[in-house]
Amino acid sequence: MNEAKLLRLVLLRHAKSSYPDGVADHDRPLAPRGIREAALAGDWLRANVPTIDGVLCSTATRTRQTLERTGIDAPARYEERLYGATPGVLIEEINKVSDEVATLLVVGHEPTMSDVSLILAGTDGTDTAALERISDKYPTSAIAVFTVPGDWAGLEPGRAALTAFHVPRETDP
Repeated sequence: MNEAKLLRLVLLRHAKSSYPDGVADHDRPLAPRGIREAALAGDWLRANVPTIDGVLCSTATRTRQTLERTGIDAPARYEERLYGATPGVLIEEINKVSDEVATLLVVGHEPTMSDVSLILAGTDGTDTAALERISDKYPTSAIAVFTVPGDWAGLEPGRAALTAFHVPRETDP
């Protein structure tokens, strides 16, 4: 990978949501467990990832609440296209991000988060054990961290290195 300029991409699946009767899928809120685990995700991000400069977030209630509960305070763009997005749509939205954003957080849904992770991870520098865990399951609140050489516009399949995969739970130190 080109070490001249490395960006960081962080893919966060929304935290555990509830299923209230009569509430449309887009409007489902976080469950109590999700509220706790979104905060743990924020703690892990602050401890393990460079400062997040920008956020792309689905407009779904559970993704917006996940972002809020992480305590990440970076400029956010709420994008309707990320709700139910295909991997191609998510990568297109990332390609539009300004290169002034060195660390980008995307808050979205399954199966898009695992699909995009598997598509982006190249062979150079990727943690293969983490990649195998993603292919098995991408649980709620899970976080995948990638390094991306070059610029956001050039992000394409196989061009990023998966460096970490973490699932925040109450047993975290």
